[in-house]
Order: sequence, then C-alpha cells, then structure tokens
Amino acid sequence: MRLHRINKVRIHGFRRLRDLELPMRPLMAMIGANGVGKSSLLDAFSLLAASAAGKLNPRLSEMGGITETMTYDRATDMSFSVGMEVPEHQPLQYDFRLVPRGQSYTISSEVLSQVRDGYGEPFKHIESYYSDIKYYEIEERKLVRPSWEHNPLETSLSQVPKMFHQPEELRRVLSSATQYHFLDVGPRAPVKLPQQMKPVDFPGIDGEDLIPFLFYLRESNPERYAMIEDSLRAAFPDFINLNFPPVAAGMLALTWRDRNYSKPLFMNQLSEGMLRFIWLAALLQSPALSTVTMIDEPEVSLHPELLSLLADLMREAAQRTQLIVATHSDRLIRFLQPEEVLVMDMDEDGSAIARWADTLNLDDWLAEYSLDQIWQMGRMGGRA
Repeated sequence: MRLHRINKVRIHGFRRLRDLELPMRPLMAMIGANGVGKSSLLDAFSLLAASAAGKLNPRLSEMGGITETMTYDRATDMSFSVGMEVPEHQPLQYDFRLVPRGQSYTISSEVLSQVRDGYGEPFKHIESYYSDIKYYEIEERKLVRPSWEHNPLETSLSQVPKMFHQPEELRRVLSSATQYHFLDVGPRAPVKLPQQMKPVDFPGIDGEDLIPFLFYLRESNPERYAMIEDSLRAAFPDFINLNFPPVAAGMLALTWRDRNYSKPLFMNQLSEGMLRFIWLAALLQSPALSTVTMIDEPEVSLHPELLSLLADLMREAAQRTQLIVATHSDRLIRFLQPEEVLVMDMDEDGSAIARWADTLNLDDWLAEYSLDQIWQMGRMGGRA
C-alpha cells in the first residue's frame, strides 16, 4: 500500500536553517556535531505540525516568538515549503511565509497547489495573501473567501473545512508529526509506575501509556505484540515474557520474567537501558505510528550491542512512517546504510547544510571501512 509521504521540504529563516532544501526519505538518521542544525530541523517539523493543527501561535510563543526563532541576523522572514506524495494523484505542494509584525507576526502568503490534468497552471486548493484568504469551493468550482471567522494567526490549512479531501490529507499528515525525546527513567517516572488500563495506540511520549498499550496490543494484535517480545528476546537472551498483573481497580503493573530469577521483575527493578529498549521497541512496533515520527538520541543508555537491533527496528518502522532520528552515536551509524544517513554540517556563513551520505562518493572508502569509521575519520563531514 502506498503511503502519503513528504518527499521534500524547504525551510528558510528558521534558527540554523537559513535556507535548507532537503529531499525526504523513509528513514533519516541525522548525524553531525552540536549546533549544526539537527535540533533545528526537528523543531521545524514540530512547528509545521503545530501550524497544521491550528496551534502555530502558541507553539511559536513557546519557542520565544518569531523574532527569537528566525535565523539570527540573517533573515527578515520565515518560510516553509512541503511537497507530499498522494497515492494515485499528483503530489501536493504547500508553501507559507511568516513575517514579523511588532511582537507578533502575520502570515503573508499561503498556497496549496497541485498539478492536474487539463489545467495549464497548478490547481490551487488554498491561495491566501495577508488578509485575502481564499479556498477552492467544490460546488462553485472556484476560489472563494471563507464564510466563517478566520483566525489570522493560524494557517488557512488548519482552518479549511474537512470536506475538502486533499487539504485534509496534508493537514492530517503534518499535524500528526510527533517528536520523542529520550525517555525519563527517574525514580518517579511514569514508565516505572502502575498505569490505568485503557485502549491506547501509543506507549506515550514519557512511557505514561506503555503498560496499557502493550496489554491492549497483546489482546487486539497478537502478531504485532509477538514481534515486540521477539525483539526483547533478541536483545536480552534470558528474557522469557512480559506479564500484566492487576494492582488495583483498573490499574495494571508490568513484570518481566527472566530465566535468572525465580520471581518476576517489576519495572522499577529494570535497568535504564532495559526500560528504554522496551519503550523504543513498543513505539517502533506500534501499528498506528504517525505519518512522521521524530526521535532525538534513541541510543541513550543502550548497550552498544543493542544498536544493531535498534537499527533493524527503525528500518522496519520506516515502512509505516517517515522516521527522522537525531543521533550522536558512531556505533548506531555502523548498522545503517549510506542512503539512510543524513549528514548535517555548516557552511562558511554558519548556516546549516544537509547531505545524504550516499551522495558523498564513499564507495572506495566503504570497501575498506565501515560507515562509522568513515565518519570518525572526517570523510563525511558533520564533525566539530
């Protein structure tokens, strides 16, 4: 089954991303030194997600406002351009631009277009310039101004009626983009505590729904659940299985059965690496992954021997989501292919640049060295 996938992005004037144009791939493992734009790219996608969900204004406020978010001393506006593949149709092209207005901003332009047979110019689903907002009205077969109150601080895409199919698909794809940071495993972390039994599709950003997710998955999708337990057995040879003992009305705990112990281990008895690997395996095997999934430093606390399994889980998940990963791990890169690795670096002006590793003429080097060794030697860039 073909998926709606983002095939390219262009970001102008956002933090380190002064003018970055990037072809997208199913699996994107970003490498590079600190301060070269990896976090900026993840945050740019988070902002895109917020813009499609009608939360652009609060998200920009959380980031410090538009003037603090624009490329410092190098940009007077901020713009985003996204191309998305649409099964059985031509791709969609979406562009919008923000300009500062006092302490706030205005959306100076926003266009959602698509090449269609029989049209000399790209067909436009949305065409907005400042306060002149227009949507394509199906019944009238032309661009019309909205008949509802339009919020000028939010994108037209986030406010278009859901009956308009193509804008809704793009909105769904962008708004579902989810960013995950490394898992909290402190003494009172949600992942260590009993959790309420309920049907959920994800283990939660902080593992707050890991237990009900795994329990519900075991009951509703045993094949997918078995894949998670198989991953745990591959990572930890003495692992037997997981169990879900009730601890109070409507509350479940999670226990780990191990050949080395006569009694099961509770989550608070597991190591940080074990907890994070359970959460990562559950997340990457979720049958309801968002169209874009971002994970920042998934290798944290994992033993180097687990990184090969993590790479396999990432690769399998990339068949169901566009997976964007930021990593500092040389060892993880060893288990990836050049076409899966995006090298982030800076040009002479201090602006971020991005190059796919398979475009760097590494074939002769790969005949003698592994990909992580080539990166360590500085042959790929992306190092301080």
